[in-house]
Amino acid sequence: MALRNLEWRARAVVEGFRNGLHRSPYHGFSVEFTEYRQYSPGDDPRYLDWRVLGRSDRHFIKRFEDETNLRCHLLVDLSRSMTLASTGYSKAAYAATVAATLAHFLHRQGDATGLLTFDERIRDFLPARHRFGHLRRIMLALEAPPSGRATDLITPLQRAADILRKRGLIVLLSDLLAPPDRLDKSLTVLAAAGHEITLFQVLDPVELSLAYDTPSWFEDLESGRTVFVDPAAVRARYRERLEAHANAIRDVCRRLGIAWHRLVTDQPVELALLHFLQERSRRTPAVRRFAPAAGGPHPG
Repeated sequence: MALRNLEWRARAVVEGFRNGLHRSPYHGFSVEFTEYRQYSPGDDPRYLDWRVLGRSDRHFIKRFEDETNLRCHLLVDLSRSMTLASTGYSKAAYAATVAATLAHFLHRQGDATGLLTFDERIRDFLPARHRFGHLRRIMLALEAPPSGRATDLITPLQRAADILRKRGLIVLLSDLLAPPDRLDKSLTVLAAAGHEITLFQVLDPVELSLAYDTPSWFEDLESGRTVFVDPAAVRARYRERLEAHANAIRDVCRRLGIAWHRLVTDQPVELALLHFLQERSRRTPAVRRFAPAAGGPHPG
């Protein structure tokens, strides 16, 4: 999070993660991919890679956008509640960095990535693409500062259900501070449409602990309403209600087969990428991709 430029930050996270894999217990959990697939009878010979054929006498087809394994849409909450920042950067900046990291990673794999940012309304929508310049457009949209007042998770999820006709992966980054029953309805629609869904709940450390020392006036970032609170008097009840809320969301996710992960803004962003890859590996072992074998075809 030290780099100011979002795209450089995302690139640094991905490169650091890849380098770390070689020294970690996840050695062998490859993040490489091949943009090629083996020729099958009926494939258009115009798309044969002649360089690979000349070098290895093996027939491989170059893969294009419509043939990518994955179409992923990142849904990012940029509402006012995401401006809470006790660690030096806000939940919104953290969520944007996670989204940029996933976008950069997926783009490198040749997967199509889209973006939908929202507060109480849809702010930006970029359909999933894997084209030159598309990643830069995603980064620019993610760099927009939070605005609006309230968080409305329902509208963007309903909008996503309307416009995402092809099955794919949906990654939602939000503090998820919304009524679980309403979230349940929207997620049910998306899951019923065949989408694979992953939720990242992004919270600030003080939201988990209510670690304030003295009674103070607190302001609701979305409504602007202020209330005087003695943290010591309400801390236990607050934590109990927060955990009950998280449990309700987890129950919804468990029932619908949705992955749920909590991210706290004092944690490394790489953790989100690790969760993402573990989830992909667990859910879709058939499409798990590995580095090309030595001597085999490789882009370039």
